[in-house]
Amino acid sequence: QTKPGAFEVGKNLATTPGKVVKETPLYQLIQYTPTTDDVLATPVVIFPPWINRFYILDLTPEKSFVKWCVDQGISLFMVSWKSADESIADTTLDDYVVSGQIDAIDTVRDLLGVDGVHTIGYCVAGTTMAATLGYLHERKEQDRVRSATFLTAQVDFTHAGDLKLFTGNETMALLDELTRDKGYLDGRYMATTFNLLRGRDLIWNYVVNNYLLGDEPAPFDLLHWNSDTTNLPAKWHRDYLETLYKGNKLIERGGITVAGTPVDISAVKTPTYIQAGREDHIAPPESVWKIMDHFAGPTRFLLAGSGHIAGVVNPPAAQKYQYWVKDRPAETLEAFIEGAEEHKGSWWPDWLEWMKGHDPKTVEAK
Repeated sequence: QTKPGAFEVGKNLATTPGKVVKETPLYQLIQYTPTTDDVLATPVVIFPPWINRFYILDLTPEKSFVKWCVDQGISLFMVSWKSADESIADTTLDDYVVSGQIDAIDTVRDLLGVDGVHTIGYCVAGTTMAATLGYLHERKEQDRVRSATFLTAQVDFTHAGDLKLFTGNETMALLDELTRDKGYLDGRYMATTFNLLRGRDLIWNYVVNNYLLGDEPAPFDLLHWNSDTTNLPAKWHRDYLETLYKGNKLIERGGITVAGTPVDISAVKTPTYIQAGREDHIAPPESVWKIMDHFAGPTRFLLAGSGHIAGVVNPPAAQKYQYWVKDRPAETLEAFIEGAEEHKGSWWPDWLEWMKGHDPKTVEAK
């Protein structure tokens, strides 16, 4: 899909300066180096999808959400999930919530001496983050998270889109067969699944141009990342599909438990920012919108132009696409679209203004 050898992590991708401040069997925690004298007092912790590499939000410098955040005076941390091998084959939801997201949150709190953090959950990490918030609220520990941002994430899978086509009995049996020996799913199968959702663009386009016509693919950082696959723990992958995609248990009160604690996401009162992509075929906007129906706290919904990746990775300097917001609450996505105001360019500044509105205090950078 992209010219081989054109990109290398650490050279022309994921080059925002930082360091790994913690490593566990499940993740590494990256702290990025401040570039401003003062930073927001409450740090931001990003949870990228655990089905992908962390650097989707730190591609080339001109596209990097990470670099932009640091340059805006945000004290920023990022989790990099381990690509599964036999050592984490038995990982479950409890691990991703308690030993993953909450452990990373508490590490940052201890490291900077703060009471709470802002969190960002992208795609499936947003789904997990909803369970994390529900768990924290049930335990009266919700103040650990000052605000939560969901990027193209789903908690209610009623309108989950075409990916549901890959959750039938035959597919589940195939997954069992593919993972029986080692206990994890080779990431190339997951990549193929997402390519099949856009087969004309992501498969046949390259068959024609590369194989039949002999043209060399152009360098494209996003597609390099797309091909840099991540293995998944088989047990957790199957549970995710069965319990959430097919069972839709996350929206039921006590439908799932985390470390023995029943989760009720309808009790979540954490201020929440929800971003959806208008052309997203992985997390359709009508599915992402459903978060609005389940959380009890203040929410802001924003619909961005483009899809699951380009709708998120849209730096202000590029002046691409657009976004829609509506200051007054709407009951449905259709009502939102009807009354929303269109703005040209990136949604990133809108998110930053929203977050500062909840927590504007700054401190000297550490």
